[in-house]
Amino acid sequence: MQRYDRLKEILRLDPDKDFLAIYRLTATYEFPWDFARALELALFRTYAVPSIGGLLADTAEFTERTQKRYDDTALLLDAVVEHGFESDTARTAIRRVNQMHRSYEITNDDMRYVLCTFVVIPARWLDAYGWRPLTHHERRASANYYSTLGRHLGITDIPGSYEEFESTLNAYEEARFGWDEGGRKVADATIDLMASWYPARLAPAVRRGSLALLDEPLLRAFRYQAPSPAVRRLVRGALRLRGRAVRLLPPRAAAHYARQNPEIKGYRDGYDVGELGTFPAPGSGGCPVPHPRRPAGAQAQPPA
Repeated sequence: MQRYDRLKEILRLDPDKDFLAIYRLTATYEFPWDFARALELALFRTYAVPSIGGLLADTAEFTERTQKRYDDTALLLDAVVEHGFESDTARTAIRRVNQMHRSYEITNDDMRYVLCTFVVIPARWLDAYGWRPLTHHERRASANYYSTLGRHLGITDIPGSYEEFESTLNAYEEARFGWDEGGRKVADATIDLMASWYPARLAPAVRRGSLALLDEPLLRAFRYQAPSPAVRRLVRGALRLRGRAVRLLPPRAAAHYARQNPEIKGYRDGYDVGELGTFPAPGSGGCPVPHPRRPAGAQAQPPA
């Protein structure tokens, strides 16, 4: 297989009917590393909306159990990509997400904005740092994929195209980005988590590098000091250089899913999709309660 043969396969598919297949090929064969980083950045952006960042801080899940929340979020989202909407595993993952969301007062507008980040931020990341940009074909498939996911999550007034997702995201960020102490705490905890994945001596450089990837609206919302132009050039230049190097590599022979990422730390012995996330008691304000374990092997996934 040549470097662009999989793209040719993608372009033969229909983005309105085969959107899951296209999204899966794009995310797990063409750009698994880039999608992981882009979706991290997508979730990070949501903290700058005070109603989202403040709620996440109030639950303490993203500040006191940051690694588990990172793992669970990635695994629940990726279960749908890997197994498809009609599978028992994906249905369980979607049910878990809905159960958690129903325990909090989350507006449809906030939910729709989060959905927009999943569509738009990976495309922007690949425009800047990928070994190739996403095609219009792939953007359309991504919009259709997340429109379908959004409907399963009970979100209404979902944008109908990639362009509408992007305009909705831009308008929401312009209107809603702002300072919130809780949002800043969640952002700090997330950056600390990312730094913890590397040797301790590299942690300061990882933190500076993370800030170098943030745009001005994000930096202002979190009141982070802007990195120097030199640091920005270094970090962004290194990512662009990586993209050019990946372009020269042979295409990936097997799919790579989130459960295989080294950043997933909490499930070395496998996991049960139905036990991911929190189990807030109704009316408890999100306080987790014990959840009985399922029979061994039920909905089990292999270790990363």
